[in-house]
Amino acid sequence: MSAYRKVHSIHVGQPASDGAGVKLTRVFGGPGVEQFDPFLMLDEFGSDRPDDYIAGFPPHPHRGFETVTYMLEGRMRHEDHMGNVGLLQGGGVQWMTAARGIIHSEMPEQEEGVMRGFQLWLNLPGKNKLMDASYRDIQPENIPRLTTPDGIEVVTIAGHFDDGQVQQDGAVQRPDTEPHYFDLHLPAGTGISPKLPQGHRVLLYVYEGSIAVAGCAQTVASSRLVRLGEAGELRIDSAEGARVLVIAGKPLGEPIVQYGPFVMNSREEIEQALQDFRNDRLTA
Repeated sequence: MSAYRKVHSIHVGQPASDGAGVKLTRVFGGPGVEQFDPFLMLDEFGSDRPDDYIAGFPPHPHRGFETVTYMLEGRMRHEDHMGNVGLLQGGGVQWMTAARGIIHSEMPEQEEGVMRGFQLWLNLPGKNKLMDASYRDIQPENIPRLTTPDGIEVVTIAGHFDDGQVQQDGAVQRPDTEPHYFDLHLPAGTGISPKLPQGHRVLLYVYEGSIAVAGCAQTVASSRLVRLGEAGELRIDSAEGARVLVIAGKPLGEPIVQYGPFVMNSREEIEQALQDFRNDRLTA
């Protein structure tokens, strides 16, 4: 009999607003974020009302972590202090390593229609928090996709996907936190068992439909996040069909001190980040 990963908790996202008033759902983030280590935050945004997203995210700073923006629908333009300009569109990913510091903007490249996607914050180890910033714009055609023999579509954003039948490397590989990030589209009546490294923290976010997770007594409905243990196997089934994000990473086990867009290991480092930003040295 398989030993499945223990379900530690199920979370419901909360309405929030960020940037210049963009309406979104904060799936997790803020107090108690240590339980999601190495992840810091997951936001879901989705609306067909331009007033909910049109103001976008004007220039703002980050230090000490990485942001991963995965767009399902819509178009968003990225610009930063390093001169990078990128167009994020449906099916594409923006992977930004803020590290020592980056000042960037993310503004809608549309005035109507649907804008839908996710932004995930991934922590950096202390040794890398002050390294040079970097940015990668990954177009939809460069995101690996496959379909399993059971008809399950797998979008492999990061890490390595392996369910015992098919394997695929993701678009991004990262050291230290070793993230795995998959978008699974399960037709009704199908199931899957992605293999993930023992010791990795595993999160499942159901954004359409519902799933059954082996070891969990209840069905997990849409807009729910499941936080799983770091040992055992994973099994996901869906009677009605579902779309679910599978997010896994190696915990850093370091202190997390956050002040808005800055995430460091100590209060002193946060104060230094604030001072650097005020004195135009954040990105120096």
